Amino acid sequence: MSDDDFNMSMRKFLKQVGVTSQQEIEKALRDAKASGKLAGGSVRARMVLTIEDIGMTHTVEGDIKTGGAA
Repeated sequence: MSDDDFNMSMRKFLKQVGVTSQQEIEKALRDAKASGKLAGGSVRARMVLTIEDIGMTHTVEGDIKTGGAA
């Protein structure tokens, strides 16, 4: 696989992760707000990326401000 093929494949995967993750977070926040479970402020999030074939796990954690969650 060429470097260009690798980079394009990586970008495509990361774009899919970003777009679908944002959609799922927005839906979950809307549902939580509708059910009264979202107090506002922020929520703590964790994303775990795993590539089992090479034994890799990468975790990213951070806060998401929810002030305008619809």
